[in-house]
Amino acid sequence: MATAGVQLLAFALALSGVSGVLAATLLPNWKVNMDAGSNIITTIERLEGLWMDCTWYSTGMFSCTLKYSVLALPSHEQAARAAMILACILSAVGICTSTVGMECTRLGGDPETKRHACFAGGVCFLSAGTSGLIPTVWYTKEIIANFLDFTVPQSNKHEPGGAVYLGIISAVLLVISGMIFCTSCLKKNSGALLHPCKQLPVSNAQPEDSSAYSMKDYV
Repeated sequence: MATAGVQLLAFALALSGVSGVLAATLLPNWKVNMDAGSNIITTIERLEGLWMDCTWYSTGMFSCTLKYSVLALPSHEQAARAAMILACILSAVGICTSTVGMECTRLGGDPETKRHACFAGGVCFLSAGTSGLIPTVWYTKEIIANFLDFTVPQSNKHEPGGAVYLGIISAVLLVISGMIFCTSCLKKNSGALLHPCKQLPVSNAQPEDSSAYSMKDYV
């Protein structure tokens, strides 16, 4: 029962991580630039994401433009796109696989198959968390380096947006969930190794027919 409760906790963390990674991939606020202009009435907030750029005016107008050209993007944005899509796919596979391998479900068949499915789900979550953590950290590093560069005009400097922080937190949740799933499966394997099946003692007694036949030889 304790293992089932731990797996339920890991599954809840994984669901939160999957939702956060998917939301971070689609949100347009990976980096933010606030341009106040001459007065507060002309304030413009520029949001840039992996798939679209949006502009929010102080008057309430909001417009977005999609990024159709992949080759026109910087290298860190291209890598972030691919890595975040991979993280979403791996986390979805991990959700399906871990559902089969959890002790509280009746899917998967025998305990050995469920144990393998549980471990596979943990590996998927670990891979998804790593795939989501690398691009968000790399993207944040590029934003900070651009912000500290004195040769870049102030109007072209950005700050990390909420989608980056959401992606980092969600990736960490996926890594923690994957570690819990893998650890719970390894504990079950180690318990099986510590208590192997006892072998039945082998009797050295000879059959009655052979003993009777040997006694007749002496008569």
